[in-house]
Amino acid sequence: MRQGTGARTSGPVGIGIIGAGVISEQYLTSFAAFPDVAVHVIADLFEDAARARAAQYGIAEAGGIDAALNHPDVEILVNLTPPAAHVQVGLAAIAAGKHVWSEKPFSLDLDSGRELLQAADDAGLRLGCAPDTFLGAGLQTGLRMISRGDIGTPLTALTLMQSPGPEAWHPNPAFLFQEGAGPLFDMGPYYLTALLQAFGSVAQVAAVGSKARATRVIGSGPRSGEEFDVTVPTHVGTLLKFREGASGQSVFSFDSPLVRQSFLEITGTEATIAFPDPNRFDGDIRLRRTGSTEEETVGSVGSTWGRGVGVLEMARAIRAGIPHRAQGLAAFHVLDVLVAISESVGTAAFVDVASTAEAAPPLDEDWDPTAFTLS
Repeated sequence: MRQGTGARTSGPVGIGIIGAGVISEQYLTSFAAFPDVAVHVIADLFEDAARARAAQYGIAEAGGIDAALNHPDVEILVNLTPPAAHVQVGLAAIAAGKHVWSEKPFSLDLDSGRELLQAADDAGLRLGCAPDTFLGAGLQTGLRMISRGDIGTPLTALTLMQSPGPEAWHPNPAFLFQEGAGPLFDMGPYYLTALLQAFGSVAQVAAVGSKARATRVIGSGPRSGEEFDVTVPTHVGTLLKFREGASGQSVFSFDSPLVRQSFLEITGTEATIAFPDPNRFDGDIRLRRTGSTEEETVGSVGSTWGRGVGVLEMARAIRAGIPHRAQGLAAFHVLDVLVAISESVGTAAFVDVASTAEAAPPLDEDWDPTAFTLS
């Protein structure tokens, strides 16, 4: 696997960002505190937006998409474009000799996802993909506990993601209720990525889905009161069978006034562990041992920095010549599971998941994003 543009072997890893929208602020805030990466350019189809974001964060260069693709100091291109553009931009970055980090989803369909994987493999370049929340202290603490045998052999999982839906607060929520989104594709990656890290690959799924109502109403912003169509299930319940024999149940819903977004439990032969919200980087662990009536709280240990830690971990891995943790292949497997769940909703049948991916090793407890390690 080559190092990318310029084959650099030392010093901070050069970053270019394509997409100057709201999510870019979270990444740029993190990158400003990470001395092992250096952002050289921000690009966007709307060049004025790129220039404004660059000025806000003191980034030297800004412009259209080519400004990032052709920048000689960019080694990793961070793809924060809308989901429909993820593969197109990723392929262009690979053609330009850049490693790629993408916001979720990896792609919108399996064929284009495979094309992206193959292009990167042929070019000897890396793909990374959100969510990177599993690298945060909350999930990492729980994953370390499972890895060292604190709950015995993991057997089953239960996850719940329930909310009334984002239309009450989001000023432009229609896309979250259409193909490529809904609670399954929008929130599912956080939970399924965490389960992949705990159990490994999913082999088979079965699911049912429903839609509470055909239209919804925007509840805030300048379009408040405007009605829009709902074209995907807003409640999905699924069964998961993992390749190593464990099983799980998950609910993803935008239909419940009772909010549950931090419900991820894994039961082993010796204990049940309750994780914090998989859409966050922090939070403590709750543990109930077999035969005990007492619940233990375990404080999380590690970094609580937000979005962007996956890019940093990937950058350090590039310099070290070792695999990075938030692998594109793992993100593709999560997409494959989501597609299989969606197919099962439509067919009322069990659906096999063809792809596989491996869990990443836990981070060391003292892994520090703010340390300068690439001199």
